[in-house]
Amino acid sequence: MSTGRLIRGHLPWRALFGALALLCALELHAAALPERIAVATAHPAATVAGQETLALGGNAFDAAVAISAALAVVEPYGSGLGGGGFFLLREAGVSPTYRFLDARERAPLAAHADLYKVDGEVNKQLSLNGALAAAIPGLPAALVQLAERFGRLPLRDSLAPAIRLARSGVSIDRVYRERAGWRLEAMRSDAETARLFLEKGDIPEQFSLLRQPELALTLEQLAAQGHQGFYGGKVAETLVQAVQAAGGIWSLKDLAEYRIVERQPLRVQLDQGRELISAPPPSAGGIALGQSLLMLQQLPWQQVDAVQRTHLVVETLRRAYRDRGLLGDPDFVNNPAAQLLAPDYLKQLTSSIDPQHATPSDSLPPSRAWKEGDHTTHFTVLDTEGNAVAATLSVNLPFGAAFTVPGTGVLLNNEMDDFAADIQGSNAYGLSGSQANSIAAGKRPLSSMSPSFIESPEDFASFGTPGGSRIPSMVLLAMLEYLDQQPIDHWPSVARYHHQFRPDLIEHEPDTFSAAQRAALNALGHQLKSTERQYGNQQVLFWDKQDGHVEAASDLRGIGTSAVRIR
Repeated sequence: MSTGRLIRGHLPWRALFGALALLCALELHAAALPERIAVATAHPAATVAGQETLALGGNAFDAAVAISAALAVVEPYGSGLGGGGFFLLREAGVSPTYRFLDARERAPLAAHADLYKVDGEVNKQLSLNGALAAAIPGLPAALVQLAERFGRLPLRDSLAPAIRLARSGVSIDRVYRERAGWRLEAMRSDAETARLFLEKGDIPEQFSLLRQPELALTLEQLAAQGHQGFYGGKVAETLVQAVQAAGGIWSLKDLAEYRIVERQPLRVQLDQGRELISAPPPSAGGIALGQSLLMLQQLPWQQVDAVQRTHLVVETLRRAYRDRGLLGDPDFVNNPAAQLLAPDYLKQLTSSIDPQHATPSDSLPPSRAWKEGDHTTHFTVLDTEGNAVAATLSVNLPFGAAFTVPGTGVLLNNEMDDFAADIQGSNAYGLSGSQANSIAAGKRPLSSMSPSFIESPEDFASFGTPGGSRIPSMVLLAMLEYLDQQPIDHWPSVARYHHQFRPDLIEHEPDTFSAAQRAALNALGHQLKSTERQYGNQQVLFWDKQDGHVEAASDLRGIGTSAVRIR
C-alpha cells in the first residue's frame, strides 16, 4: 500500500477528529469563564431581584425577566407592563450566539397617518396623554419568551420578586418624585393614575410606600398563563374595554396578534479584533453608533486635546444623526443599513470633517429627524457561563400616557408620540418628521434605544442607557472610555455632551466644559447650550476573558446599583 493511500485511509480521520477536539479545548481554555455574576440596573430592588433569581439557579435570561418585571413595579415612570423595549442577548458558547428581541410597541390596527390631526392640524396632546396615545405593549410578551425559550426557571419563579414588590410596596424615592413633578397635571387628569401614583392629587412624600396590588394580580396571571395571561382572557378584555371607553382604538385582535420579533443584531467590525453588536432598526441608535465608531477610527481622537476630541466626536455625531430619518420599522420600510455603514460612504463622511471648523448642519444634504421621550430604563446582566443581556425598556414620557387601566395596575405607554404624526410639519420638539416613521396600522415606531455589546477575543463589555434621542451619544461616550482603557467607573460617569444634527448646537451637562473649553469650541464655530441638569442613567459591565475577572458599574446620576458576586 502506498503512502498516498495511507493518507486517504482511516488514520488521518482519527487525527483530524483529535485535532478538532484539541482546537475546541484550546478555544474553551483561551476564554476564561466569568468568575462571578454581574448585575447593573437603575434601581436597587431590581438589582436584588436579578441576584436572587441567579441564586435560585437561573441564568442571565431568567435574571432579565426578574429585573424587567421588578423595574415595571419600582419605576412606573420609566418602564412597565404597559410598555416595551429591546433585548440584546448573548448565548454563551465557543462561538457565542447573539440575538435581538424587538419588544417595541405596535400601533393599533385602527391607526392611520392622520390619527392625531384635527381640522388638518396635529393635536399634539392626543399623542401624549390618554388612551389614544398608547401603542400595544410588548414587555409582557418579552418576559414570556425569555423564560420559555432561553431561561431555566419557571416564569412564576422569575416573576416572584416583582409580585412581592408590587404587593408589599416600594419606597418612593427622589427620582420618582422628580418624574411625577414633570407629569403631575397629566397624572391628575386620570382618576386611576392619580389614585395609584399620587397622594390626594399631589406628589407622594419621599419614603412613603407605593403599593400596587392590582399589578401584582396581573403579574400572577402572566406567571400562570404566559402570553395568554396578558394578551387574552379577562386581562385583555379589561384593557380593551377601558381603552375604548377613554377614546382609544385598541381591539382584542391587536392584543391577540402581538408577537415579539426576533431580528438579526447589527454587527459592525471594529479595529483590533473588536466587534460592535447593537440594536438594528426599528432602532436608529445602533447604526448611529456604528457610523460614529467607524468614522472615529479614521480620526486621531485619542491623540488630541479635550477640545479637539469633543470637536471630532461632535462632527461624527452630526453626520450619523443626519441619517437617522431614513430609518423605520423594517417590516414596513427598506432600511439602507448596509449603505449607511459602507466603507466608501463613511470615508466620504469622514473626509468632510474639518479639524478646525464646525460643519454647519444646513450645509449638509438634509435628512429628517425626530426626538423622543427620554425617560426609559436600562439594565445589564452576565452569568458565570457567559450568557448576557443588555435591555432598554420604556413607556416613553415619564408615567407614559398617564392612563392606568382600572383593575389591572397597568400604566399605558405613550409611544405613539414616537411616530412622525405630521411628516410635512414638525413634532412637539420642532423637529421635522419622516415618511419612514409615519404612523401605520401594526407598525413599530422608530427608537434610539441602543442596548449594545463590544466583544473581542480578549474581553466583553455591555452598554446602555435611557435618554431618548441622546441615547446614542451617551453610549458612544461610554464606549470611548472603554476603548481608551479607562476604569469601568468612568464609563457611566463621563461628562456628557450631545449633537443630533438639528438643532445645530452642542447640548451638554452643566459641568462638562470649562470656560476656556467653551470659548475654544465657540471659536471652532460650535454653539453650546447647557441642559441645566444631568441626564441619562447608564448601566455597564465588563468581563476580562483572560482571567475571568468581572466588573459592573451603575450611573451615579441615578439611584441604581451594580453587584458583582459569586453566584
